[in-house]
Amino acid sequence: MRWVAFMPLRANSKSIVDKNVRAIAGRPLFAWSLEQAIASQCFDEIYVASDSARIRDKVLEEFPAGVTVLDRSAETSTDTASTESAMLEFKQRAAFDVVCLIQATSPLTRAEDFIAAKRKFQNEHLDSLLTAVESKRFYWTGGGTPINYDPLKRPRRQDFAGCMMENGAFYFTRLEILEEFGNRLGGRIGIHEMAPETAIEIDDQTDWIIVEQLLLRQKLMKLSAYAGQVKMLVLDVDGTFTDGGMYYGPEGEALKKFNTRDAHGLQLLRKNGIGVCVMSSENSPAVAARMKKLGIDEYYPGVNDKLAQLKELAKRKAIALQDIAYIGDDLCDLACLENVGFACCPADAVPEVLQNARYVCEHSAGHGAVREVCDLIVKMKNSGQMIA
Repeated sequence: MRWVAFMPLRANSKSIVDKNVRAIAGRPLFAWSLEQAIASQCFDEIYVASDSARIRDKVLEEFPAGVTVLDRSAETSTDTASTESAMLEFKQRAAFDVVCLIQATSPLTRAEDFIAAKRKFQNEHLDSLLTAVESKRFYWTGGGTPINYDPLKRPRRQDFAGCMMENGAFYFTRLEILEEFGNRLGGRIGIHEMAPETAIEIDDQTDWIIVEQLLLRQKLMKLSAYAGQVKMLVLDVDGTFTDGGMYYGPEGEALKKFNTRDAHGLQLLRKNGIGVCVMSSENSPAVAARMKKLGIDEYYPGVNDKLAQLKELAKRKAIALQDIAYIGDDLCDLACLENVGFACCPADAVPEVLQNARYVCEHSAGHGAVREVCDLIVKMKNSGQMIA
């Protein structure tokens, strides 16, 4: 079976201007759930359709790989057009057996939700599936009629079964159901229950503020867990420990520019029992002199295979790769970043690295990025506090 994911994004949102591409907790709104869909590995292909060239470009900028971007017609992008109209249009352009409609307005969706929902869909032989949260609220009509309980026999909350409230995060739909009913739901319908906080769909500014705080808390808790377990920091030199520039002395000798605060950060790590290792693909006398002055014994110049060197180091030091932090900026660092527990990069790293890093520094290379990571690791290790 071919499983695809589909996220429709239209321009000219009314309640919040440019909602779909507006940054929330540091990333465009659409990026949060798309990233989790990719991470889940549930889908053969993931699509985004938009009537806006700006939105399409933004998606490709955020996800240079892993997402296919399509045009969306004006007819399916009006204020009155249904989401189903966009799904039916999408059906004409992409082959699938099951489509997952993802709503950008539910950025708290996790990869685990897609995985669990797909498993439920398969195990229970469902035709369609919706996501929902448990609600133990008592509902009434505007005319004063109770909907889900008898007020004369008001139950205690702990005894009340409640109901499931659709949260609109995502839906699974078989192709036959979409074709027969023209609807995302039909046939044998299942429900995937999600965390209570995912009940909020972003529709107005109040929703935005609440969800942004939840995203920030979620993000910081993850960083706390990753950074707090670090036993060694491994870092690249050019474009990480330096600003990446090439400078030459009067005799033509190559010079490097280092940041003193970065050096103090490495000293701080070692004072707290955290190892430091520096590796570079180049063999620079200037870098060797700097490492000697800083007293960094684990310095490896001229490394062609950084991942192999990293694994050898981890084995020799008896440190799990998951307990190592790595900071790098370029494609030669990707393999290391993908294999360590805490992958970091400067603010000006190449796009592929920015996409794979767990932590992207606010500072650029040679201007405090290394110090920023050092401070973060020490803070998490010593106090267990979340980043303020």
